[in-house]
Amino acid sequence: MEHTRIGVVHTKIDRADPDAVAELSKYGVATIHEAMGRVGLMRPYLRPPADRPGRRRRLRRQARCRTRRIEGVEVAAVVSSSPERAQKFAAEQGVGRAAASLDQVLAMDDIDAVILATPTQMHAAQTLACLDAGKHVQTEIPLADSLADAEACRAAQERTGLVAMVGHTRRFNPSHQWVHRRIEAGRFNIQQMDVQTYFFRRGNLNALGEPRSWTDHLLWHHAAHTVDLFAYQTGSPIVQANAVQGPIHPELGIAMDMSIQLRAAGGAICTLSLSFNNDGPLGTFFRYIGDTGTYIARYDDLFTGKDEPIDVSGVDVSMDGIELQDREFVAAIREGREPNSSIAQVLPCYRTLAALEQQLTAAADA
Repeated sequence: MEHTRIGVVHTKIDRADPDAVAELSKYGVATIHEAMGRVGLMRPYLRPPADRPGRRRRLRRQARCRTRRIEGVEVAAVVSSSPERAQKFAAEQGVGRAAASLDQVLAMDDIDAVILATPTQMHAAQTLACLDAGKHVQTEIPLADSLADAEACRAAQERTGLVAMVGHTRRFNPSHQWVHRRIEAGRFNIQQMDVQTYFFRRGNLNALGEPRSWTDHLLWHHAAHTVDLFAYQTGSPIVQANAVQGPIHPELGIAMDMSIQLRAAGGAICTLSLSFNNDGPLGTFFRYIGDTGTYIARYDDLFTGKDEPIDVSGVDVSMDGIELQDREFVAAIREGREPNSSIAQVLPCYRTLAALEQQLTAAADA
């Protein structure tokens, strides 16, 4: 047990059933590991147990919150490449139908919208398939791993007129919403953002330590959060972007360390450090340095520059950024409007990522 300035943290708790962890890991999503950054009452150096029950809660929430927290919304079908897993998961979560392919779901007349939580490399093609089938779609971050694919998705949205949203969750976390409202009210101007995105992943494993068939990426996935958030919070387009990366992993074929520097048209700057080699506190931590204060955002939680907690419980109807993101998706469909974090709004982020990729490729070839 450890005492902090804001409560008592139990650091030794009963471990979860390994069989339950193994079963739930079958339904993991690409960005499940981000739940690790929610420290709550804990300080960054205090970590949850190795089996990470917080991750299991989010695995369940990916299915449940859309049926139980948003009025009038029902998860009508779930998809898995394994029919048996899909059926089992549907039964556990009270979902009426299970499908073995996205095409099966897209052929269902009573499906209005689709939320994609799949490997990065599948996002663009599946987004296009949903739009072509006449379904509203929310794709988890990133929209694509190339600018050409991202622009194709934007063109499909314009052609169909459907709601097409990307899960740039930082726009919705109560911590970042609190900062955004302070900026809009003229009470805070960003001078610099300092961001650390750190994980310990030297093998091709998912959030629960299970082998996976696809490879994550620091630039197109993890950097996308910060690149978009920086432009969104400053209200100013990115006019300068630089990147350097460390050695390429011999097996994974990706850089395990990266540094990115950004400058907005309004003058604010951003420094982003990313690593899959960090054997320490995991997650992404944002430091906002401004003209009237300094704030530190750790997922849904917010602190002053002196690590004093800021109450953000009244910012929105929930303290869960994922739920708030889903609520925006549903509201946009119901109201027939463009959602916050629409494809059109986040496309500049992917243009910046593409420019950074060109820099890194040129440097590697030099």
